[in-house]
This record gives sequence, structure tokens and C-alpha cells, in this order.
Amino acid sequence: MNVVAWFQLKEIRFALSDEDVAAVRAEIPGVEIVQPEDEAALARAIGDADAFVGWHFPRELFPAARRLRWVQTALAGVEDVLFPELVESDVVLTNGAGLHATSIPEHVLAVMLALARNLHQAQRLQAEARWGRFEVIAFAGGIRELAGSRLAILGAGPIGAALAPRARALGMSVRVMRRRPGGAVEGAEVVVGPDGLHELLGWADFVVLALPLTAETAGLIDRDAIEAMRSGTFLVNVARGEVVDDEALVDALRRGRIAGAALDAFRDEPLPPESPYWSLPNAIVTPHVSGYSPDYFRRFVDFWRDNLRRWADGRVLRNVVDKRLGYVVA
Repeated sequence: MNVVAWFQLKEIRFALSDEDVAAVRAEIPGVEIVQPEDEAALARAIGDADAFVGWHFPRELFPAARRLRWVQTALAGVEDVLFPELVESDVVLTNGAGLHATSIPEHVLAVMLALARNLHQAQRLQAEARWGRFEVIAFAGGIRELAGSRLAILGAGPIGAALAPRARALGMSVRVMRRRPGGAVEGAEVVVGPDGLHELLGWADFVVLALPLTAETAGLIDRDAIEAMRSGTFLVNVARGEVVDDEALVDALRRGRIAGAALDAFRDEPLPPESPYWSLPNAIVTPHVSGYSPDYFRRFVDFWRDNLRRWADGRVLRNVVDKRLGYVVA
């Protein structure tokens, strides 16, 4: 079995260590792991690949990958991999869902605390060497506490499911929206379906977007959704930028229609310098770092090695993506 490993993400390149490659070969006799040095070498290697592991599988190489049976992406969001040719094929797609179940919930808690305590306003005053105590206290409707606040989590995958009990432990009331509302989510008092979105938005003090980008979720937070929120609501996006109608959100933030937002994912990345998000005083912008962890790549390699053993043994793989829905169905 030939496995092509290609971890190129824009200008950043990772690679499996010599120790990991040796361990895989010892565990699974007959496996050959190829790590191309550049795109030309990748194009030459892909024709012999039975499996691919990396961030993204290049769509333009798919016609040449005649032996390909399995693609393992290290990412949780797979929208860039779900091109029609792969969706219509028999190639199995698995993702890295669950590997961010610590880092992203912790990031969400951090920005919710920052928004609640108006730390973003205090940071601006610090840059001006200005005391401004009451400017911080009164900013965006005033300082508040997470305890006793209402949290709506849109998406009950590994991230949403991990966030709910953490928020509940801080004294928040938690409700969750997911595609299939049946069943319980630990830490959540109510689980609703998409038809309950606007009612859920009107209930919440904090709304966290933690859902995959699909045809159903693109533009979900539009002008009507924002109008359903109360004026003191904060929006946190750790999903994908395309889930939000940027024009509607910018307008709402400028008007104070909602209290603020913390955004870690954007339709255009890097976020262009001319984006109004940079200068909105009630917005916290982070450069898509919520999923970062110093141990992430190690966790992924361990996960992939387990999946590779399963593949070699003919067992069921972990994190198989429903290519029609665009995410892992539990």
C-alpha cells in the first residue's frame, strides 16, 4: 500500500518524522510512505497512491490518482476537499474532527470573558496610556458576568459538545442547535433543530458558531438572524467566515444592534487590510488561531496512525465524512 503524505498549507510545510515513518513501517508490513519534496514530485507520486494524508488534496491531481481509495485530512472542515469528482467517487474521506475539542472551546471561553469584561476596550486605552475606568465599565452595554448568562451554541460536533459542559461549569445556561435535535448534549438544557434558530438567537446573551460549512449553513447568520438577537448579544465565530453575512454583521456592529463579536474565521483569509472588522471597536479579530495547539500535529499523527492500522486490517475508520452532508455523522 502506497501512502502519499503532503502537509503543505500555503507557505507552511510539515512532515512526518523519520521515527513516525519507521514506526508505521514496523506496524504495517508492506506500507510505503512517500513524502514529496515539492508539487512536481507530488504530481509524480499521486498516480501510485492508495491513500493520501495531509491538509488538502489538490483537486487538479484527482484525475491522475487512479488507485486512490482513501483521503485523510488533518482538518475538521472539509469544504475545500469536497469537490464534485471526489464526492461522486468511491474514495473514502476522513477528517480531523475532535482534535480541536480542547483548543477551540478554550479560545471561545477566552473571548467570551474578554467581551464580557470589555478587555478589548481596556487594551485600546492601554495603547493610548489613558486610564478611562468608566469607559471600560460602560462600553458596549457594560461589563457583565458569564455566570448567569445564556449561551447558544450552533453546532453539536466535537467542539460544540466540548464547549457546553465547560460553559455550564462557569454557571452559564446552555442551549444547542444541531441538524438532528433528538438526544441530549452534556451541559445543555435544551437541544433544538434549525427551525428553532431565531427563537434560540433571541434567548441568548452569547451565540457561538461551531458548525461546518455546508449548503445549509452558508449565510446562516444573515440580516434576519441578527435582527432576531437582542441588543446585548455577543456573536463568536470559530466556524467558517461564509456562515456569516459580513455586510449585515458589520452594519449591526456599527449601529450597536448587537453588543459585539469575536471573529476567528473569515470569508477572505488573510483578512484584507481594508476590512471594516479591523477598526470596529466592538469586534475582537483573531487570525484563525482558535484551533492552534502546540500538540496538534502530534495528536493528528497518532490519530492517523490508528486509522492506518484500521485501514490495513479492513476495520471501520474513525471520522468518516458523509460526503453529501459535509461532516462526520455520529
